[in-house]
Amino acid sequence: MDIVDYAQECARTPFRHQGRVKGLGMDCAGLLAYCLDRAGLPYKDENGYGRNPFDGTLERALDDQPSLERIPTGEAQRGDVLLMRLLRSPQHIAIHAGDIDGHPYVIHASEQHGGVVTHRLDEVWGARVMRAYRVRPSE
Repeated sequence: MDIVDYAQECARTPFRHQGRVKGLGMDCAGLLAYCLDRAGLPYKDENGYGRNPFDGTLERALDDQPSLERIPTGEAQRGDVLLMRLLRSPQHIAIHAGDIDGHPYVIHASEQHGGVVTHRLDEVWGARVMRAYRVRPSE
């Protein structure tokens, strides 16, 4: 199993800001923390963050993750972590779910969608991707 499989375990979990519990509620950072934990990978969990990170807060947090390494966005594939801009700054995390019928998909905990969902990484969502990270296997 990989982090996509672990993320899919959380499908239909409602959105809850700073949530970390499958079935009860999670946000995008909580989904990533859940997946890394299930994979047995080290991670630094953030607490007390605002609803709309700004000033590079989320990017610094991902850069500081011991199990992630930044890669070119064009190389993103199944299991990679995507940092997205919704308004101005990077403020959202999604997991590349791989290709389905020749199109890339993402899975993420989205307030807009009401919880953990999988959907196509279409033109609009693709334009939001600002950074990509590869999950490093446990040593």
